[in-house]
Amino acid sequence: MDADEIDAGRARWQARYDAARKRDADFTTLSGTPVDPVYGPPVGATYPGFERIGWPGEYPYTRGLYPTGYRGRTWTIRQFAGFGNAQQTNERYKMILGAGGGGLSVAFDMPTLMGRDSDDPQALGEVGHCGVAIDTATDMQALFDGIDLAGVTTSMTISGPAVPVFCMYLVAAERQGADLSKLDGTLQTDIFKEYIAQKEWLFDPEPHLRLIGDLMEYCAREIPRYKPLSVSGYHIREAGSTAAQELAYTLADGFGYVELGLSRGLDVNVFAPGLSFFFDSHLDFFEEIAKFRAARRIWARWLRDVYGATSEKALWLRFHTQTAGVSLTAQQPVNNVVRTAVEALAAVLGGTNSLHTNALDETLALPTDESAEIALRTQQVLMEETGVVNVADPLGGSWYVEALTDKIEAEAEEIFARIRQLGGDGPHQIGPMTSGILRGIEDGWFTGHIAESAFVYQQALEKGDKKIVGVNCHTGTVAKELEILRISHEVELEQRRVLADRKSARDESAVRAAVTRMIEASRTDENMIPAMLDAVRAEATLGEICDALRAEWGTYREPARF
Repeated sequence: MDADEIDAGRARWQARYDAARKRDADFTTLSGTPVDPVYGPPVGATYPGFERIGWPGEYPYTRGLYPTGYRGRTWTIRQFAGFGNAQQTNERYKMILGAGGGGLSVAFDMPTLMGRDSDDPQALGEVGHCGVAIDTATDMQALFDGIDLAGVTTSMTISGPAVPVFCMYLVAAERQGADLSKLDGTLQTDIFKEYIAQKEWLFDPEPHLRLIGDLMEYCAREIPRYKPLSVSGYHIREAGSTAAQELAYTLADGFGYVELGLSRGLDVNVFAPGLSFFFDSHLDFFEEIAKFRAARRIWARWLRDVYGATSEKALWLRFHTQTAGVSLTAQQPVNNVVRTAVEALAAVLGGTNSLHTNALDETLALPTDESAEIALRTQQVLMEETGVVNVADPLGGSWYVEALTDKIEAEAEEIFARIRQLGGDGPHQIGPMTSGILRGIEDGWFTGHIAESAFVYQQALEKGDKKIVGVNCHTGTVAKELEILRISHEVELEQRRVLADRKSARDESAVRAAVTRMIEASRTDENMIPAMLDAVRAEATLGEICDALRAEWGTYREPARF
């Protein structure tokens, strides 16, 4: 790029920066040296390839979405939490918000994630153990008791039964008297990654896509600020993928959902801003930063050039990051504080919009109050003490970082081409990327490649080529055993008692009628969300709604592979 083009871009960035609101803060080093909001080539200098880097807030958004970087607003501290019953988790949420957390992220227990009630025989021994148990809208109401849902952003990490769970969230907000059009937050909903990595599906892909399309349509019309689809790479990386595979599979899934929206006749400029992303931040510091930068660039280019988006917000890739749970160790677990801090710093230098930092004891159990507080304080130390919020994309222009960004982008593009080839030449019911994803799921293409990457990494650990402190090197320790959080079996018994009481107190005929109406809607092209909301308002349980849909649509069974 020649000097005139670079300087013209600098002038555009400066005008937008000057017009933007900034935080009232001292943007200097610890020694008192003022720092610029962004750094780039000197005035009048040429820089080959600078069009791929650019300025913050300008296409292709490699350096961030906003001209101010974190000077305008810092990332949202969004700690993932949930355990026991709704009342116990509500207390943890209030602790997080009171300690400076900026948003909430709901962890659900396994029965909820699988669309089962707490009294289901398959839920035995699992209620409240890896997250919070939610059976009805009244549970959801208790989960957010005393928390203004119109005043806090909430993320819900759930995919299979995401739509009925979201309906419970909306009913809880209604009961608070909230204006639903003002609700803000994210719902994971991403079903592709369930077939690829996490394996918590309910139905075949097609019925799930029907529900996702209905939700995208409903939110675009009724709840425009809420992001109904958080496309997740986190679970793909935790299953053993490489950074490039995480990036490529996640963005390919995102493109699939864009094709779904377009196939429903939706305007990409209206629904694409409702898509957000969820990435892992692992321990290879510079590779992770490069991955985040490449993600923004790829998304912007594909949305503009392939899918015809013209509005700026439709080109923005907004993402949440969680530090890598798979990097934490049960051995010498206090070392996990250091691992998490490094991963969090990589996410921040990569421009994350929100962040969860894992607790040191999460390889052993759900976090204690103390370990959860340390995880929260880790972000606050980064935000308040290190100066990383003062300059947008401070590593931009580094030969190493730019080379890594280009390399991981090129790897991702190669994977996109392979996925599209899987889908054949068409015609495609939804779109070419979606066809490729569905064929890759059916054939085990994704799971096979992830398993191969995980195997290669495990071999490197066992040979000692890769090191993990406390596991295969530096294993001596004076550390004492940690006290861990244990969930009492009484939680499960009480949840079942409460559920039985609610079932006996409700109008059974109203529940049956509402669930029947929902199933009738599923047999037509009618949007199912209003009928599902009515079922939730009647206190139909999550299990009753999902069982009715399973009876109608069947249950997906993954082909056996060896």
